[in-house]
Amino acid sequence: MNLLDELHEEAVSLIPPVYAELPSEEMEKKIWKIKKELGSRLFIPGHHYQKDEVIQFADCTGDSLQLAQAAAENKEAEHIVFCGVHFMAETADMLTESRQNVYLPDMRAGCSMADMADIQQTERAWEQLTAQFGDTIIPLTYVNSTAAIKAFVGRNGGAAVTSSNAAKIVAWALKQKKRILFLPDQHLGRNTAFDLGIPLKNMAVWNPVKETLEYEGNPEELTILLWKGHCSVHEKFTEKNIAHIRNTKPEMKIIVHPECTHEVVQLSDMAGSTKYIIDQISKAEPGSKWAVGTEMNLVSRLIATHPDKEIVSLNPYMCPCLTMNRIDLAHLLWSLESIAEGKEINRIKVSVEVTRHAVLALNRMLSI
Repeated sequence: MNLLDELHEEAVSLIPPVYAELPSEEMEKKIWKIKKELGSRLFIPGHHYQKDEVIQFADCTGDSLQLAQAAAENKEAEHIVFCGVHFMAETADMLTESRQNVYLPDMRAGCSMADMADIQQTERAWEQLTAQFGDTIIPLTYVNSTAAIKAFVGRNGGAAVTSSNAAKIVAWALKQKKRILFLPDQHLGRNTAFDLGIPLKNMAVWNPVKETLEYEGNPEELTILLWKGHCSVHEKFTEKNIAHIRNTKPEMKIIVHPECTHEVVQLSDMAGSTKYIIDQISKAEPGSKWAVGTEMNLVSRLIATHPDKEIVSLNPYMCPCLTMNRIDLAHLLWSLESIAEGKEINRIKVSVEVTRHAVLALNRMLSI
């Protein structure tokens, strides 16, 4: 089930038009006031890719799993208003207690990558792949996936992965079974496996639309089965972008996220998770120069935070992620005012059954 299907099934409310008429300054004052009134009963996690106008109200910032874990550790909060996207709020709901409510201010806030693998497609793929390869496959899923996909992986003995720990989890998985089905981002799977010494000829791509496995050579030699999904933002960084930086500013270091294509990662100086990128630039010498291949809101924040360094986007024409970038002041205010009035607007609820299996996948990752 993709995000659009979920929106039809859930009680989704549309923001009242009155919020479009409010000046930004008035909305900010109202948000600060409600935050103060609710105090420790309210917790606002903010993902790194969110707009500055929203991030200013975040009680903590970080990657998706880090924020869900922070929400789970905050036992005082009754209301968790997740400034991120749908799959992140799902994870927060699964990890928090039943008495805690998780809300997504704008239900249109999603992840195109997560929506590239729905549960029906995945079940059909698993049936065909296990028919071909037998009991030799273990599934792994990037945390940028729906709760249903995490549950599928948990049921079938697999684990979740983050961009920070993908190498450890892939290495673990290859000790369990001969092959891995890696969902839903082919680039993170390919880059991680390649770094572990697995040649590209031992990797194939599962096309969920055509329901075929795309590869050349002997299928018995296949080790990594990559779901044909990708991040619409990170795929826009190209070899031409790197060539331009090398030609115009050869002293500049290029650092990218492993959701970028294999070719881009191989041509870059460094590649790693969002936290890795932030840490590397933070500890770099003043005057150092960086071209960064990740989401534009984060790049802009790095530029503002480190005026002593020269930082540019690897792709100068990059825009913020449209689906990650949905939450704005108006939706945040609407969500908080609804909570203050005792209303449940855009609450995220994951079923007990899905939660049970999805948490298995998350716990396996954490135990590794």
